[in-house]
Amino acid sequence: MNKAFLIGRLTRDPELRYSSSNAAIVNFSIAIDRQYTNNQGQRETDFINIVAFQKQAENIKKYVSKGSLVAVDGRIQTRNYEDKDGKRVYVTEVVADRVQFLDSRNSGNTVSNDVSEDNVSPADFQTETSPKETNVSDDVFADFGSSIEISDDDIAF
Repeated sequence: MNKAFLIGRLTRDPELRYSSSNAAIVNFSIAIDRQYTNNQGQRETDFINIVAFQKQAENIKKYVSKGSLVAVDGRIQTRNYEDKDGKRVYVTEVVADRVQFLDSRNSGNTVSNDVSEDNVSPADFQTETSPKETNVSDDVFADFGSSIEISDDDIAF
């Protein structure tokens, strides 16, 4: 099974291009902090290259930018090619099946300066916002006004 689920912030604006058959292709990378800290007490950051196609690629270019928080559902792919100097180049990237935008374009999470993978973490893109209050009670079984009837006949095995 080859499945990747990632949440991170874009390290640069998405780059949209079109193939010779006019298929939209977008490339971007996201920064993801590792769960554990290094010997200096700092979290290390991974930078993951993402590629998406067709209408999804155009929507990514249109609605997200550097610093945007996204969730990516896809698969890991490796490929290689020969560069202009004749050297073999190997690329590992995530091919996105689905990209979900986790903050709005105008939420203030975008950053305008260039990002280098050597000196950045996802925290560099975050802005302080106060938590939003909700009217949901602590009772997770509270009645929300309608009931759902489920029987064993509704379940397919």
